[in-house]
Amino acid sequence: MTVYTFPPARSADAAPDLGVGAVLAQCTASSPVECWQALGSASLAHWPQPGSGATLQRWRALAAVAQHDLSLAKLVEGHTDALAILRELHHAEMAQTGTLWATWAAEVPGHRVVASATSGGMVRLSGSKAWCSGAAAATHALLTAWLPDGAGPQLVAVSLDQPGVSVSAHTWRAVGMADSASADVQFDDVLAAPVGAPGDYLNRAGFWQGGAGIAACWFGGALGLGDSLRGALQQMPPAARTPFRMAALGRVDISLSSTSALLREAAQWVDAHPQDDASLVALRLRQAAEGTARRVLDEVGRALGATPFCRDARFARTAADLPVFIRQSHADRDDAALGERVLAQQESPWLP
Repeated sequence: MTVYTFPPARSADAAPDLGVGAVLAQCTASSPVECWQALGSASLAHWPQPGSGATLQRWRALAAVAQHDLSLAKLVEGHTDALAILRELHHAEMAQTGTLWATWAAEVPGHRVVASATSGGMVRLSGSKAWCSGAAAATHALLTAWLPDGAGPQLVAVSLDQPGVSVSAHTWRAVGMADSASADVQFDDVLAAPVGAPGDYLNRAGFWQGGAGIAACWFGGALGLGDSLRGALQQMPPAARTPFRMAALGRVDISLSSTSALLREAAQWVDAHPQDDASLVALRLRQAAEGTARRVLDEVGRALGATPFCRDARFARTAADLPVFIRQSHADRDDAALGERVLAQQESPWLP
């Protein structure tokens, strides 16, 4: 059996500006957390705000990081989302140089953080938060909490080096996204600062803009797999480029090209309507990116068999990570939410 050498992802060479490419090129032997720390000190604070006119540049950078490593993308996306939220809600001064931020907004049954008022406009946090990516390495976090009367969610900013903060990874059994360093975090009378008013986290324009940025990460993972298929076919002798394999490449091209075009279109819309409701645009992009990720993973596996899953470490890691990451989608619920928004349109949303 002929064994083909699968090329590395192109992200380190072809990443856009924002300081991503140079750092990723030096991160090949680093863990995702180490690379996150390097990116955080080098460039992440300077990424453009969504809706500021450079949204596509921001999303391309996220896709480049995801093409390099999806666990790293999870950490970087949470960090850059936190910085964008702090700016949007007029607390940019909190993001000091050298800090590593996480964004923890998952609301899981059995896990809830309560924020009780204290002196000086601060709050005290009690309770637990699940699905906390980067918990052991982050210096600060933005998280959703709830007031004692049940009002919320109330976004709060917390320094994680305080007494009363404990991190437990004993429930994290993942194979895919194993390196995202996710954990449960327990808060026991921990001081935090409110960011905005109750409900501001969900009601701000940037909520759906950030949701669309996650789709750029999913797309970046799929892009890496697609490049592996194309690179493998380029190395094969003509006789091995069967119609079956070429058809798979054609279908991968359609999926990736369609989602790439949708990313560009969505970024242009966000920049033209920075304060408008971006839920339709973001849901459409997220569901398209999820579908593309699933199709590309299936097509590449069918075309190349087990070889890349077993002999190429980067491919195998991405193939394990991507199905876990895209489950951040709400699946049929998001399809239904998109359908509701499409139905409310006065004119056909599909005319070119």
